[in-house]
Amino acid sequence: MSHPVAIVTGAARGIGRAVALELASRGYDLVVNYHTNEKAAREVCDRARAMGVRAEPIYADMGKVEDIAAMYAEIDRLFPRIDLLVNNAGISDEVYFLDATPENFDRMTAVDWRGLYFCAQYAAKRMIEKKVPGLIINVTSNQAEGNWPRSTIYGPTKAAVSKFTKNAAMELALYGVRMVAIAPGYTDIGWPADSHLRQAEKRLPLKRFAAPEEIAKGVAFLASPDAAYMTGCVLTMDGGATLPVVAANDFV
Repeated sequence: MSHPVAIVTGAARGIGRAVALELASRGYDLVVNYHTNEKAAREVCDRARAMGVRAEPIYADMGKVEDIAAMYAEIDRLFPRIDLLVNNAGISDEVYFLDATPENFDRMTAVDWRGLYFCAQYAAKRMIEKKVPGLIINVTSNQAEGNWPRSTIYGPTKAAVSKFTKNAAMELALYGVRMVAIAPGYTDIGWPADSHLRQAEKRLPLKRFAAPEEIAKGVAFLASPDAAYMTGCVLTMDGGATLPVVAANDFV
């Protein structure tokens, strides 16, 4: 029996890497999309193949729709179908509102919103054409709901992803294709010890950051039969970061 096929964008590092390896451990053949680090993508593929699945690294800049089209043309050549897309690729360019430039805006929205949108569209069309009851998982962020400084582009872009997930899920349900989202919060992908991000750790209700592997388990749950009745929803995994009503969280 053939393995189900999953595409993971931005799979060379961080959450995407953890998701790809988790799906490989569950028997998925993989498309390991990368942009800047081919060596890391090939290492992910080697680890996946050691688990007995097929894994192919494919380059695409998610900020360029022509790259996305070329990636899917290569996928069509290599794999007979697509069962799962994990729309993970994204960038976060922290910049204060008064300092933001059109270049900041265009690059972040091109990758995190437009690219995700059309990557989902390409996958959905193939699922529908081949009558695959597929699933698309969009990686959004708790910043779609919470508010942080230097995030006037990133936060609204992720809010667009969350809203898109709901609208598209309604349309795709007509074809037996589901779409859901997962919203991580602070996830330690190897930040330096002196990173300003680490100041937030003890202020979170759970007093720690997530590991990428924990977010990957959330993705695996959404892709499992246990979540088969879920569509158009967002699973938040942020250690309670958006719960406190005061930033210092001194009352906990």
